[in-house]
Amino acid sequence: MPTVLRQNGYRIGFFSADGDEPAHVHVSKAGAQAKFWLQPVGLSDNLGFRRHELREIETILTENQTNLLQAWHEYFG
Repeated sequence: MPTVLRQNGYRIGFFSADGDEPAHVHVSKAGAQAKFWLQPVGLSDNLGFRRHELREIETILTENQTNLLQAWHEYFG
């Protein structure tokens, strides 16, 4: 999984086979994983994160949305 951002212990990236889906990222930390859409930022799937962590992740993604979308389009171009 190419990592495009690390913040507050979260690893944020995407899988190279994900190019046929709308722009999104996968987030992992301490065995928990989640998938978030980027336009608009929103939760798709969650395995193990608590609600407060999901809110924190959503804030991080919203603050970095432009850079994450740019990384997505550069990678999958």
